[in-house]
Amino acid sequence: MANDHSGGTLEVPVIDIAGWTRGGRVDRAAVAAAIDEAARTVGFMQVIGHGIPEAAATGLADAIDAFFALPMADKLALRAPSPEINRGYSPPRAEKVSLSLGVGTPEDLFEAFNVGAEAADYPDERLPAAHYPDNIWPDLPDFRAAVDTWRGYAGALTRQLTDVFAHALGLPEGHFRRFTGHSVDLLRMNHYMLPDAETTVDRDQMGMGAHTDFGIVTALWADPVPGLQILDGDGRWRDVLPMRGALLVNLGDALARWTNDQWMSTMHRVLPPTDEQGRLVRRRSAAYFHDGDYDAVISPLPGCVPEGAAPLYAPTTIGEHIAAKLAGSRGLTPNPSAEREAARLTRGEQ
Repeated sequence: MANDHSGGTLEVPVIDIAGWTRGGRVDRAAVAAAIDEAARTVGFMQVIGHGIPEAAATGLADAIDAFFALPMADKLALRAPSPEINRGYSPPRAEKVSLSLGVGTPEDLFEAFNVGAEAADYPDERLPAAHYPDNIWPDLPDFRAAVDTWRGYAGALTRQLTDVFAHALGLPEGHFRRFTGHSVDLLRMNHYMLPDAETTVDRDQMGMGAHTDFGIVTALWADPVPGLQILDGDGRWRDVLPMRGALLVNLGDALARWTNDQWMSTMHRVLPPTDEQGRLVRRRSAAYFHDGDYDAVISPLPGCVPEGAAPLYAPTTIGEHIAAKLAGSRGLTPNPSAEREAARLTRGEQ
């Protein structure tokens, strides 16, 4: 997989969603139409007017800095007991995210810390610990408070976006809420740096390998540092630079499968962020994955399959789909059930 930039920088649509909450019928329709256009053509968008205070983003960035500055031994003590438990610390070169598509690459350079929905968050429901494991928290002042503050804002935003999605797709108001009552949401905080003894990046090494996100929608906070690329419709990798104050929003596999690929779950990757001498420079990001209920069934929405045609994907559940993806990225067992997504990646490498 060549680390090429031949496609140049992609202008990702910038969408002000303030009109959805503060505007009237015309404003809401305009927001939904803009999101529909981005979902059908790019699958990525830069969202402004999201209402998340700058202080929450600053607190999150400070928490990320504090955690990843810990000695490696302290971070390793916060690893989950097994790879299928997507919680706690993940060290550099522990994952191959492209294996979530069944595509093998060198180990990814990023390190990460994950927190997500727990069974205790839904005390009135008997949810399986395998899908709602307990979080693992570092003993750092203010870390949990800052992370939980961001999770609260990002969770509210992504749920609001699913209401916009329903409107854009001509579905009843709040249609997707029926699939997210106990959503297996996850916040993954990422840090891209080589260990101290290493200064340059091997050819074909990825900061994070090519993949599509697993669930419904992702809201991404990231440093305005190069590295993120998406695969465009012509099979070219295009750079995407986060805009200050905006959140990058992209659609996941569940929404693509619900719409029978009318909306796109965009292939993306992160190149090792480097300077002109090829030395890695620091890049931070935090991806909030609004994934849906583990037992929610993904099958085509009304009107999304042409008459007489077969659906592009077999029905599955959110839990089954995520488990297969994680078995690849974290368990290092190639996922055999992502043929369509893998084919898009293969075409982009030709």
